[in-house]
Amino acid sequence: MRLKKAARVILVGAPGVGKGTQSERLLQRFPQLSSISSGDLLRYNVKQRTPLGIKVESTIKAGGLVPDELILRLIRNELNHRGWIHSSGLAGDVMTLASSSVSSTDGVSVDNDSEVEAFISSPEHARGLITPQTSEDPSASFLLDGFPRTAVQAERLDEIVPMNWAVSINTPLDVVMGRISGRWVHEPSGRVYNTGFNAPRVPGIDDITGEPLVRRADDKEEVYRARFKKFQETSEPLLEHYARKGVLWEVEGLSSDEISPKLFREFERRFVD
Repeated sequence: MRLKKAARVILVGAPGVGKGTQSERLLQRFPQLSSISSGDLLRYNVKQRTPLGIKVESTIKAGGLVPDELILRLIRNELNHRGWIHSSGLAGDVMTLASSSVSSTDGVSVDNDSEVEAFISSPEHARGLITPQTSEDPSASFLLDGFPRTAVQAERLDEIVPMNWAVSINTPLDVVMGRISGRWVHEPSGRVYNTGFNAPRVPGIDDITGEPLVRRADDKEEVYRARFKKFQETSEPLLEHYARKGVLWEVEGLSSDEISPKLFREFERRFVD
């Protein structure tokens, strides 16, 4: 299937509704879609010990939150590096998954901690002086994971790249709670099992390694309910933002297998020739 224009997609849903599953299925069904993960960009820069990666690492170790400006910068530079957005004044302003250093807009290397602090706190670095032009070529299609999570973040992202499809995935709370109560994880690999529909061959044991499975701390009911409440508080303004933009689409289902066909049909209606 050939896309007729660029698809710029985000999936929004409460923890446990299956966003990861739907993302994987979309990427498999529509190979022109690329995955861009804010978490991957952050981890790559930390691993490569870029100046901003070092700053991120120290922030996380101190229990702080990575500033939105930095995440926006990472996304913008990744899209610019791929040629999916274009604007002037970006020479030497690239920090992508293929980069090992970061420079400021005038080409001066950002090396010490005070310069990094100034760099990530300056709005002009995150926003730029000129709004980038977004490619509508089908090859510039991507699924953005991990960002935005709030309406404020979405507004800032709009200044860099306008998302043209925001999908709200809805599954009843009692169904999600049932999934979570049966979830077991093999921590070293990240493999996830569920006693309801993807049970391990031997209860409590990983199929591949024979090592024990564990329950995640945030899968406890009281913890999940708190996370769900927080999600509702932040997601409502986010979804309203995309509704005003005319790009919000909502889908409901009791399972991933029920939701996926609906998701595929709507994606094809919007983006496939």
